[in-house]
Amino acid sequence: MATPVFLEVLRPLFVKISGSFRTQVRLNSNRTSIAKLNRKIYPRMYPLTLVQPDGSTINIRHKDPSKIIFLPFDVNILTAEEKKARMLKRAPRAKIQEDDIEDTFSRDEYSKYWKS
Repeated sequence: MATPVFLEVLRPLFVKISGSFRTQVRLNSNRTSIAKLNRKIYPRMYPLTLVQPDGSTINIRHKDPSKIIFLPFDVNILTAEEKKARMLKRAPRAKIQEDDIEDTFSRDEYSKYWKS
């Protein structure tokens, strides 16, 4: 039985004949577990969340390892009230001053529990 023509065309891709040995060539991602690929830069993509100006989010893959990227927002399209509200959100908040707590702790009351 004769082999089909398309198999004869594809045979060099799958079988490599060197001398009297026949070895199978694997042209897929499993090849890297057997031999080193000679690349100067290895592509590595990191998952991250992209936040668009309208607030919607998209999960993408990016070359830089970060968690989230915010796209810039165009403030010129806002009304005057919206601009003012947005700037108030960005303004630094006043620090809350803590009241001094009156301390009634006395070391002498607990000195009986110390080792001498």
